[in-house]
Amino acid sequence: MKFALHLAKKSYRRGEIPVGAVVVLHGKVVGYGYNLKETLNDATEHAELRALKMAAKTLGTYHLEGTKMYTTLEPCAMCAGAMILFRIDKLIIGAKSPRMGAAGSNLNILDREGFNHKVKVEYSIYGDECSKLISKFFKNVRRNKNL
Repeated sequence: MKFALHLAKKSYRRGEIPVGAVVVLHGKVVGYGYNLKETLNDATEHAELRALKMAAKTLGTYHLEGTKMYTTLEPCAMCAGAMILFRIDKLIIGAKSPRMGAAGSNLNILDREGFNHKVKVEYSIYGDECSKLISKFFKNVRRNKNL
């Protein structure tokens, strides 16, 4: 999660929503990413999707069984759906996302009955640090909009 936080801070410095994600297999990082939605003007450039794509390229398959993903913010429905399709085994979340979270806060598609794959979910001990970074970002956004 420390590496995911490092990536989230990179995102923050670029003026992006500060989210970082890392895919790990047998203790080794095989994929990582951070938000680049604003930079690339592409709503799909989420940290989680970038990390999943890199992991698939690194491993030569999109079947990522046995992997864990660490993300600093609970994934949205798009990213959670991708985790099912890529067959991530476990997701470790930093901060909850009450409005957009699709891993339990707002809705949970990772453990939905009828899907062909389920993703186990845990919360990180770095949750407070992840939450503070997100809060700081949105506080700055609101302050700048009031200028």
